[in-house]
Amino acid sequence: MSLFFVFCLSGLIAALSYVYWQTEIPEDLNDFATQQDNVYYWADGTEMARTGPVNRQDIALEKVPEKVQWAVLAAENASFYSDSGISISGMTRAVTRMVTGGETQGGSTITQQYVKNAYLNQRQTFSRKVSEMFIAMKLDDKLSKEEILEGYLNTSWFGRGTYGIQRAANAYYGKNVSELNPSEGAFLAALLKGAGSFDPAISEKNRSRAVERWSWVLDRMVEIGRLSAEERARYKKFPEPIPPPRPDGLTGQTGYLVETARAYVASHTDISDAEFDLGGYQIHTTFQKPQEEALTQAVEKARGQLDPKLRTADRNVRIGAASITPDGGITALYGGPDYLKQGFNDANASNVPAGTSFTPFVYAAALRDGVLRERGGPRTPVSPETVYNGDDEVAVHTPEGPYWDRSGKIVRGSNDGDRSWGKVTLRKAVEQSINTPMIQLGMDVGLDRVRQAAVDAGLLPSSLSGSRVPAFSLGTGTPSAIRMASAYGTFAAGGVHRAPYSVASLSRNGDRVELEKPGGSRVFSPQVATEVGEALQGAVRGGSAKRAAEAAPGAAGKPGTAPDNKAAWFVGYTDQLSTAVSLSRLDPKTQELLPLDGLGGRDPEQVGSNYPIQIWTDYMKAAGTVQEAEKGQMAP
Repeated sequence: MSLFFVFCLSGLIAALSYVYWQTEIPEDLNDFATQQDNVYYWADGTEMARTGPVNRQDIALEKVPEKVQWAVLAAENASFYSDSGISISGMTRAVTRMVTGGETQGGSTITQQYVKNAYLNQRQTFSRKVSEMFIAMKLDDKLSKEEILEGYLNTSWFGRGTYGIQRAANAYYGKNVSELNPSEGAFLAALLKGAGSFDPAISEKNRSRAVERWSWVLDRMVEIGRLSAEERARYKKFPEPIPPPRPDGLTGQTGYLVETARAYVASHTDISDAEFDLGGYQIHTTFQKPQEEALTQAVEKARGQLDPKLRTADRNVRIGAASITPDGGITALYGGPDYLKQGFNDANASNVPAGTSFTPFVYAAALRDGVLRERGGPRTPVSPETVYNGDDEVAVHTPEGPYWDRSGKIVRGSNDGDRSWGKVTLRKAVEQSINTPMIQLGMDVGLDRVRQAAVDAGLLPSSLSGSRVPAFSLGTGTPSAIRMASAYGTFAAGGVHRAPYSVASLSRNGDRVELEKPGGSRVFSPQVATEVGEALQGAVRGGSAKRAAEAAPGAAGKPGTAPDNKAAWFVGYTDQLSTAVSLSRLDPKTQELLPLDGLGGRDPEQVGSNYPIQIWTDYMKAAGTVQEAEKGQMAP
């Protein structure tokens, strides 16, 4: 048995020796040395924007402060100066994980990471790991440790489009690497674990991870004798990085479009942030330039009617808008006044209550699922002609009786202007935007079923996570304009939902890259979709949305006012486009919504706003004209 073991071991050593001697250090560096722009295109194929090139600048190791060097070594490879360039135990763990189907990260020394960065690729495969190991061993013999560390620091990805510690220092602290202190160096070292998960500008969770990792790196430096306890005690406050710079070419709405398309690529491909930042990608978007210009003009026209210098109520106004085709392609969006001035994309905001523009989903849920008025009894079908009480201050009921709030009072619905309508059909309640029937209808259907109908139509579950109370049916949820346009588009498409998308195709250096594209799923019957559509068309013809009739024959839509008058919407569609417009006011200090009372000189007692329907109508008229002109150009 022992002889057999010795034989196998000898064979393994011989095989490894052969592979080692056959392995050569590549002469050419990896793609990071030939970075390219990423190019974004309009739907018609014309160029929209370029991002890049990758931000990288080599720096001599002697210009990197010694303690910054040791921050990196403490975080990634404390034994760097004494090891042989590889970690046998780390490699064993990494290979074991690959063989067993577990995580494939880890197991690399700085020499191995430099080999991966400079000569190989980022894919975690067995063959790449083996190549990495042997090249690292040879490189460790050929180069000094200082040369390897310098190469590693100059080729590592630090996020924000930066490769190399010099550009990273500039991107995160606005200074040269030679000016960094150990605390700042510890943060940059933390980014090497995965910049997309540790850049504080991305999310609060990222910041928490970054602070924890930064603190650990400093403690680790003390542990390995490269930072005194006294100096460590001076670095108790996290060195907050500066906000990420915004490329000049992304001015106006372009930045919001690029951001939206980039996010779609990230979530619908397996391309890592580091790979994408190397450039060379051609992103063909669904955005149509004439429609984008028309939407921007419509919003700017409305903004021009505000006077923030004269009226306090006209300050801090936020407008988001999105337009989507029946197949889910986003053709236009308005994210804010200028991407370089306001990076937050209001078209994708999830902090604005939908208000009564949410009630079509209550109606659709009732038509699809029926109502339950007796606990344990059968569900009863309803139709557009089913009658409900449209009076003001009507008590809300459950199958057991009146609905009581936590203060011990019976909850009562209220209508705009305290108007009582008497007995009304459900269709009329939608057309005239009568609140009390919709509140009671939501209770009869079941608020969980109402929520599910809205999610089926296209709203994200996370935007409807609030309490299931009667007011839920009046739009306490906070979907984005993109998602509201998509969900109304489900009615326009006969009950078939297609998730919104902003990238039609993707390639790299001319070679097509696989991109997930959403398919369609039927969520409402054609009859339900038609009945909802008829009510929304009625709202435009002679109900609560008369002005929208100017946009196109057969237009369907619904205005929305949020509880406490903190948001106004208009969402509607034609057979070609579904468009949503949201309007709110946001306190810049607290980030809390402010009431719209008195906006644009409106009577403070009058809720809502006419601006969303004005924007929607102006845009849809212009978009329709553009589409007709394009059809005329294509005609023989």
